Amino acid sequence: MSDKSRTRAKVRLSRALGIALTPKAARLMAEGSYPPGQHGRTKRKSEGDYATRLREKQRLRAQYGIREAQMRNTFNEARRTAGLTGENLVELLEMRLDALVLRAGFARTTAQARQMVVHRHILVDGQLVDRPSFRVKPGQLIHVKARSEETPLFQDAATGIHRDVLPAVPGYLDVALEKLEARLLRRPKRAEVPVTCEVQLVVEYYAAR
Repeated sequence: MSDKSRTRAKVRLSRALGIALTPKAARLMAEGSYPPGQHGRTKRKSEGDYATRLREKQRLRAQYGIREAQMRNTFNEARRTAGLTGENLVELLEMRLDALVLRAGFARTTAQARQMVVHRHILVDGQLVDRPSFRVKPGQLIHVKARSEETPLFQDAATGIHRDVLPAVPGYLDVALEKLEARLLRRPKRAEVPVTCEVQLVVEYYAAR
């Protein structure tokens, strides 16, 4: 799939789910927030309980750009963890390496953050990590490989070029953007995580299956 095709697909998915998954989708949705298709401007039919839960699950999964199997595995882990399952789910997803690379401002989108990790640009405590799903632990330092720091991609990121399209840096991250470094200070709390999701509906979706 070409870059243009991926962009169009993200815009269509953003409109279908009612959330902006990329900066371009945010701009287009601001111009006209309606679902895709020739009847997109008409009022959406009321959804049943199952459809509402499914859509909420899809919204959360799309914001992290993960496969269904990854989502279900994380849900199962969240259910085994003490505390509220829905909050645990979001907190565990937020500790993914690609999610924190995005929150730190190294990347502009979730897809770009994932590529940075897969292409071996990112280190955790000095060790190369190429798995976007890697779970970062509190206290660990995320930083860009020295050889990669000099590339235009990361030189631009170090100037804060992505900050205009990203949420404010959350309190669980300490970021030195000019050094391309970010430290996870503690486990995120659901209320701080900048994702749009009714987590209880996601819990109900999986509990019913």
